[in-house]
Amino acid sequence: MKTPPIVSPAAWEQARQELLVREKELTRAKDAMAAARRRMPWLAVDEEYAFDTPRGRMSLLDLFEGRRQLVVYRAFYEPGVYGWPDHACRGCSLVTADQVGHVAHLHARDTTLAFASRAPQADIERLKARMGWTMPWVTLLDDFDADFGVDEWHGTNAFLREGDRVFRTYFVNGRGDEALGSTFSYLDITALGRQEDWEDSPEGYPRTPPYAWWNWHDEYSDAGPAEGWLEKVAEAEGTVTSVRPTATHDDCCH
Repeated sequence: MKTPPIVSPAAWEQARQELLVREKELTRAKDAMAAARRRMPWLAVDEEYAFDTPRGRMSLLDLFEGRRQLVVYRAFYEPGVYGWPDHACRGCSLVTADQVGHVAHLHARDTTLAFASRAPQADIERLKARMGWTMPWVTLLDDFDADFGVDEWHGTNAFLREGDRVFRTYFVNGRGDEALGSTFSYLDITALGRQEDWEDSPEGYPRTPPYAWWNWHDEYSDAGPAEGWLEKVAEAEGTVTSVRPTATHDDCCH
């Protein structure tokens, strides 16, 4: 290995600060890209699709579970996939499934996540138990995969519903899937984004103060975060007199 030079603490910190400038530029560029996604045109989904689930046959609209947004990752687990029936595709398992955070945080942002494969539910439930996965995982029953560009390769589609109407709002595949799995990475590909008031979103989009909606995954409720948490956030941002934090995104760690 041709290693970098060994330097003093001061020189190391200077190098880190120089790199931090570029890292912040990258963060801003990612924010701008997410803002552009929120302005993507919508594609109406008029076809009826069916999925087998642990709760029986469901439509695409049903998969929203009453929430406004839906993210569907096409995972390859079915006959013909290397590893079947003991394992799903190695890439789908490593890059996406093993990275998925707790879906309660997505639910708090009115967003549902689902994986979809052609394997029967019995095999999917057995695989999830073996691998320790808990995300919702449905069985494809028709041409959904072909219609949404995921019949021969993995990919993630984002949808939004207005009442009973469903719209496709974004699609990512290839290396674009590599970073997915965390709450914010999923929200950043949706039409509504993180729904925080620092974001560059179109007029009328839902917004709440950053941090204020965060909660432990087993304590989300319609009541929202406890008042003590809001006061803690306000105190950290120098606004202790208000229970609603007014900090911008730049005031935290970005």
